[in-house]
Amino acid sequence: MSTGRRAARSGGIGAHWFLMVVVVLTLGLSLAVQGYMNHLAGIGDRPAPASNATGNVPAAVTEGRPVIDARGEGVRTAGPSGHTVALTFDDGPDPAWTPRILDVLREHGVHATFFVTGSSAIKHPELLRRMAAEGHEIGTQTLTNADLSAAPSWRRQLEIRGAQKVVAGITGQSPSLLRPPHSTDNTAVTDGQWSAMDAAADEGFLAVLGTLDSGDEQAPGSEVIADRLLRPEARGQVVVMHDGGGTRSQTVEALSAVLGQQAESGHRFTTVGDSIGVDSTRQASFADFVIGTVFVWGVRFTDVFVTAISWALVAAGAVTLARAVLVMVVAARHNRAVRRGREADRNRGWFELPLRTEIAEPVSVIVPAYNESAGIEAAVRSIAASTHPVQIIVVDDGSSDGTADIVEALGLPNVEIIRKENGGKPSALNAGIAAARHDLVVMVDGDTVFEPDTVHVLIQRFAEPRVGAISGNTKIANRGGILGAWQHIEYVVGFNLDRRLFDVAECMPTVPGAIGAFRREALARVGGVSNDTLAEDTDLTMALCRGGWRVVYEDDARAWTEAPATLGALWKQRYRWCYGTLQAMWKHRGAVVQSGAAGKLGRRGLGYLLVFQVLLPLFAPVVDVFAIYGLVFLDPVRIAVVWGIFLLIQFIMAAYAFRLDREPLRALWTLPLQQFVYRQLMYLVVIQSVVTALAGVRLRWHRMERYGSLRAPMDSPARTSAP
Repeated sequence: MSTGRRAARSGGIGAHWFLMVVVVLTLGLSLAVQGYMNHLAGIGDRPAPASNATGNVPAAVTEGRPVIDARGEGVRTAGPSGHTVALTFDDGPDPAWTPRILDVLREHGVHATFFVTGSSAIKHPELLRRMAAEGHEIGTQTLTNADLSAAPSWRRQLEIRGAQKVVAGITGQSPSLLRPPHSTDNTAVTDGQWSAMDAAADEGFLAVLGTLDSGDEQAPGSEVIADRLLRPEARGQVVVMHDGGGTRSQTVEALSAVLGQQAESGHRFTTVGDSIGVDSTRQASFADFVIGTVFVWGVRFTDVFVTAISWALVAAGAVTLARAVLVMVVAARHNRAVRRGREADRNRGWFELPLRTEIAEPVSVIVPAYNESAGIEAAVRSIAASTHPVQIIVVDDGSSDGTADIVEALGLPNVEIIRKENGGKPSALNAGIAAARHDLVVMVDGDTVFEPDTVHVLIQRFAEPRVGAISGNTKIANRGGILGAWQHIEYVVGFNLDRRLFDVAECMPTVPGAIGAFRREALARVGGVSNDTLAEDTDLTMALCRGGWRVVYEDDARAWTEAPATLGALWKQRYRWCYGTLQAMWKHRGAVVQSGAAGKLGRRGLGYLLVFQVLLPLFAPVVDVFAIYGLVFLDPVRIAVVWGIFLLIQFIMAAYAFRLDREPLRALWTLPLQQFVYRQLMYLVVIQSVVTALAGVRLRWHRMERYGSLRAPMDSPARTSAP
């Protein structure tokens, strides 16, 4: 696209950046919360302490009772006395086992202390409410069952205070009992664990250790567990059992048996607070309740959000894989049909390609040009060197760099120059169409060169009367360097494979401005080239399809064009392309409900563009954020394997596309690197374009910088001229 346009532009368009930052931050925060709450939790794990050092643990702790109070000066300890047994449960609540344990306790009229994990409590708030309603004591076991002895101070605060806020938000009660995760009895307290207990005391917590382990984690059998709790030495102890972290059927059976025999055994089972004469639960303050409620609902929101995104990722992956298979299968069909020059799969009505009758009639070639001095000579000479009879019309659209003078100085036969005021590329093309003397018209950008047989090969599909336009095969000329290689891959794989698919499905949405052939009759029926969008080539092609014309692809008709050499130039070009395509899609949205050729464009072509050029690129940042999430919180090896499979699929598709285009594979070494820069640039372009379109801002014309790197295949005058 080579001709300038003056378009209004209102205000700034920073809304797309704001929206993208908000979405990415929301997603990143949601993933961080979910990763922290779910993948850093250690329920059921009992790792060895980070350090076994005990030199800083006060003797009052190692030689004291299981309930440790370090809230004031000095350290005090306490524990159950007489026949009392403090019954405690860890690692819950669990949706399968906690209700059954609560049922047993209610049946026997016994209260117990449940040390809940904040992450589990958020998932099953109804169990905490039932505990509170039935008179049980609720303590905390931190937010994610983290080992506080090895945690930095910020995480200790988050784990302890976070769990307290969760309980407050769910039950309206503020617990003051804390069981440090992975702790045992007083004699095993390490320096790290004591430091965590001391820090928790500053927050008003009593630390509760265990003195009698029921052993239910090892599942030794319900009889063994029950025997341990009914022994006389169990009196005056804090018994540790579990309602979560695994299968607890033996715990339920043993608890039922023990409570059924408590009268005969002389044991009195109760809560920790009751066993030492302390009311450990107080009404939460209004601020704690509000903060806790917001925290709980915030985590639930991230859970729903991440779950929805996860399913969307699965769907996106399936669609991407399906596309890869589809385009390769259809490309193979297209290639066989084109190469054999006959009908393919007529019985299924997929793709009709009649036997060719060679077309030799002259062709009018229109070259719209706006400040194309860097490449116009190469472009015109290459067309003039065509083996097919051509009339060349160069429309100078108000250039200020002497473009028309350069063409005039060439002195080539049958090259006509039209000078006009700048009116935009559509007006230049329409001026050229009006001056064309032949029924077949080829349009080519001023930064593009043809091979000698390009025109002849391009127009042969016009042997079929239904064909109104033909897309050629655009090649990147300046493909040196990594950016050039990336664009070369995109043209061969992304554009050309898709064009083969569109050809077969009869829903071609774009004949590129760099190389396209048209019937003048078809152009006249749709009113020429419209200036309604910034993608006049896409707009024109869609109009032709809606007019009932067939638009096809000829891969042997090659045109060489300059690609942007900098990221900034690439951004401007793709931004304009994407925005213009969105405009054209919106303009022709009515094709979705039409029949015939228009319906094929609407339901096949526009649907394909919507999914693969709009929705999936919009979703691409989520994929990248999820990849980082997986590397941090999940299995990095698994993430690497998934990424490797995805890259392998891309490589196979690219290699096949390169084979179809008869291109060497050496550029594909840059394909892995493309995922880290080029891909992000492309989806940011789509995001900016979509938000700009939704904001109703009219995008200004961005003219690509020319480099003058193109050379005509032949530097001699035309070998065949059209009168």
